[in-house]
Amino acid sequence: MNGIGQSFDDFMIEQDLYDEAKELSAKKLIVLELKQEMEAQKLSKSKIAEKMHTSRVAVDNILDPNYNTSIGTLERLASVLGKKLHISLQ
Repeated sequence: MNGIGQSFDDFMIEQDLYDEAKELSAKKLIVLELKQEMEAQKLSKSKIAEKMHTSRVAVDNILDPNYNTSIGTLERLASVLGKKLHISLQ
């Protein structure tokens, strides 16, 4: 589909960008929630790194939605915060 009246989703699919954009937006939401929880608990990246037995740079990478962070690593960070990461298939 090409032209006026085309939906944004259709345009993104046509340009082969839809799946990548959807994945990035999901990662951004997860990272936002993790950061908000860190702030609520007044935990610094350094303290999180200590609890995860990793470096502060590694925590920076985990909290960067453009970095290729595994689901397992996101789950570990959530666990350090006393939370669970839930992913559902719809």
